[in-house]
Formats: sequence, C-alpha cells, structure tokens
Amino acid sequence: MIRMIGKRLSEVIPTLLILSVIIFVLQRLLPGDPALALAGEDADRELIEQIRQQYGLNQPLPVQYFKWSGGILYGDLGQSMRMNRPVLDLILARLPVTLQLAVFSMIIALAVGITAGIIAAVRKQSAWDYGANLVALAGISVPNFWLGIMMILVFSVMLNWLPASGYVSPLIDPLRSLQSLLMPSIVLGTAIAGVIMRHTRSAMLQALESDYVRTARAKGLAEWVVVVRHAMRNALTPVITLGALEFGNLLGGAVLTEQIFNIPGFGKLIVDAVYNRDYAVVQGVVLVTALIYVLMSLLADIGYMLANPRLRN
Repeated sequence: MIRMIGKRLSEVIPTLLILSVIIFVLQRLLPGDPALALAGEDADRELIEQIRQQYGLNQPLPVQYFKWSGGILYGDLGQSMRMNRPVLDLILARLPVTLQLAVFSMIIALAVGITAGIIAAVRKQSAWDYGANLVALAGISVPNFWLGIMMILVFSVMLNWLPASGYVSPLIDPLRSLQSLLMPSIVLGTAIAGVIMRHTRSAMLQALESDYVRTARAKGLAEWVVVVRHAMRNALTPVITLGALEFGNLLGGAVLTEQIFNIPGFGKLIVDAVYNRDYAVVQGVVLVTALIYVLMSLLADIGYMLANPRLRN
C-alpha cells in the first residue's frame, strides 16, 4: 500500500508539468488581446504597450512560460490583470465556497444514489426498481442549467421559499448559507446520484448472487442482516472510487451552476477570467483543479484498498 502511494505521488509532478504546458499553450491560442481587453477598445497604443510590458506579454512565449512555471515552485501563481491581486489569494478566497457546494452536493448524491441503488437491487424488477431507474435516468439526462432555472422559477419566484441567487458564508449566517446552497447542491447532486445509483444497483445485484451471500442465507440470517452486513459492505467498495472522482469533478465542473445561481466559486472565477483574457487566473485555477483531482484519485485508491484488504499486498 505504501509503495502504491509513493508511486502515485511520483506521478503527480510530471502530470502537472504536462498539464501546465497544455494550459499555457491553449490560453495563447484563444482569440483576442488581453492587454486590449484590459485597457478597453478606445485606449491608445501607448497604454496597451505599457500593459503588455507590465505583465510580460511582450516577451517570447517560452520566456513567459518559464517565468510562470518557475513562480509556481515558490507558491506564486501570478498576478491577476483584471483584479490586480495575486492569483493564489483569489483561489484561496473562492475555494471554500466551491468546496462547501461540492460537499453538500455529494451528501445529497450519496444519500439518494446509494439508498435508491440498494432498494432497486433488493427489489429487482419491481415497481421500486423501475422507479429508481427512471429517476436515475432523469437525473443523468436533465441538463443542470435547465433544472437550475426551473428550481429558481418554482422555489424562488413562485413559492418564495429560497433565495434565487447569491451566497452567504456560514460564518456570517449558517441558516442563510444553507438556504443559498440548497438549490445548486440539489442541481449538482441529482446528476451524480443517478450515476451512483446505477453503479450501486449493479454492484449489489452481483453481491446478492455471490456464494457468501447464499451461505449467509443458508445459515438462517435475517434478510436485512444479509443485505447490510454482507452484500452492501462489499458492493459499496467501487462506489468509494466513484464518489471520490465525482467529488473531484464537482470542484472543477460546477461552472454553469455557479453562473446560474451567482455563486462566487471556482466556476464563476474561471468564466470571468476567460471572458477578460486574464491568463494567470485561468492557468492558476485549472492547475489547482487538476491537482485536487489527482489527489482525489489517490484518496479513492487508498479508500478502495482500505475497504478491500485483498488489494493491500
């Protein structure tokens, strides 16, 4: 297990190095001039050149890359052109918001997906099974932006139960913070719940047909004991990996949802940065998101081995 962790950690640096090159190159392929976007369409040539010189945009691309990547080694992700703040400060300010949203979404996804998957497997080919599959299919198929708009229309405009947009820190008002994140968490959680439900149902069906479950039933154990203590414990092992990877996706993939509900998280930060051609912010956010995803993948492998002792050797 320790050898596997060391091997995976050794793969993090080359992975992020390759990704940093891809991010940098793709950024420069975007149309538009970041200096012109910052100065404005009516700015004179001297101001535009001054901005290019200030942020090193007039230097050759290899020089810009090595200057940026060299600063990463010291925790310097660059300076935001638009907000004139260090990129690391912007990320540290937005990360807790997206992290809170991702945690709420995963709680909803795991609670709904695992429960529905177990019920569907135990009640195979019953109304419960068909209903759970229908709900899972709907959760996977319905676009997040449409579901978000519909929830705003119903629960904010028509019923006036929840705020339509915005974010409140739990340090200021825990109840209002929960209310502001409830709808976006449901929007993000439903799609993941559908995926988790399908995987849980498949794993549970396989576990319920295994020899150790038949042996447990032959011993006269109650059905709930067979399901909970024997089948579910082994069936949920692959769900650990799936849950960790989906959590990593949430940290970097909630762009549309954060835009719809006006939540100042990672998604809104990177959208605004792309729109304003703020290279340093886009590069920093994508790099941090990739690092989080790689670490979540490592945690998924560790959790998988802890749940299945046979894989530790």
